[in-house]
Amino acid sequence: MIDLRSDTVTRPTAAMRRAMSAAEVGDDVYGDDPTVNRLESMTAELLGKEAAILATSGTQSNLMAVLSHCERGDEYIVGQQAHTYRFEAGGAAVLGSIQPQPLDFEPDGTIDLAVVAQAIKPDDFHFARTRLFCLENTQGGKVLPLEYLEAAGATARKHNLGFHLDGARLFNAAVKLNVPPNTIAGHFDTLSICLSKGLGAPVGSLLCGSQALVKKARRWRKMLGGGMRQAGIIAAAGIMALEDHVVRLQEDHENAAYLAGKLSELDEVSIDSGLVQTNMVFVGLKKGDAASLQAYLHSEGILINTGNPIRMVTHMDVGRQDILTAVEKIKGYFGSHS
Repeated sequence: MIDLRSDTVTRPTAAMRRAMSAAEVGDDVYGDDPTVNRLESMTAELLGKEAAILATSGTQSNLMAVLSHCERGDEYIVGQQAHTYRFEAGGAAVLGSIQPQPLDFEPDGTIDLAVVAQAIKPDDFHFARTRLFCLENTQGGKVLPLEYLEAAGATARKHNLGFHLDGARLFNAAVKLNVPPNTIAGHFDTLSICLSKGLGAPVGSLLCGSQALVKKARRWRKMLGGGMRQAGIIAAAGIMALEDHVVRLQEDHENAAYLAGKLSELDEVSIDSGLVQTNMVFVGLKKGDAASLQAYLHSEGILINTGNPIRMVTHMDVGRQDILTAVEKIKGYFGSHS
């Protein structure tokens, strides 16, 4: 199957499987798994933070961050379509009694900082206490400009807010901007990175920040059931992902641009090429419907999600020939629905 649903669908490489099989392990809850410790220290150094902690998922690492920044009755400001708000099952509210204050994204994936300032609650017992400002990079495949990150950080500091980044695809952003990842990470107090999206590891995310905050997050991780034992088997794949798979993200970006270009030749779809910055292509349908296209492509060996626009994502398991095949099958769908 050619799977364009997400960059989470990648399978670990043969080299990753060998590294996992040979990983030196211990009990990570006791802190003596050497491979986990190496992954955490190298990630902290790579991103310019004091410490990092391995979590089972981006949802868990983001939740650990919100719980560590906020207390019961506090709130965090977040994008209306952000993963931290929309796609994480309401964990902060359910498990932390922390109120989200969602705001609309601008077309470029930023949140208007004047709107952020207006949303911060007064210091009054009638209101939840605003304690945290969360951004996402990339957001819908779009890269947040460095000058915006600097201004957003200044806004957070001015209003005494913590500043967290859902950086599940931070390395895509860094590759696109051609900057070291710590150039982006340096604007934030905490950030979460994902190993199991474009980097190709089978599982795992890391939360990075100060020693004090990561210590607090470690307690939350235990409470959330995220304390793992011989997790070096997982960490070994994560180390390889960071060492070997960051630079190759450029291939995914080029393949996404190639996919967008080929689909733009079809009269039945619309694509905003300005939104194709990293590894995501959003395809609007002028004809047919997403569910029937999905069913047709599935029968032809291609997996997509539904929606309008439809998000198609390139990754390390999708090559140029796969893209050409997918485009031809999409042409076939429109030909059969004329």
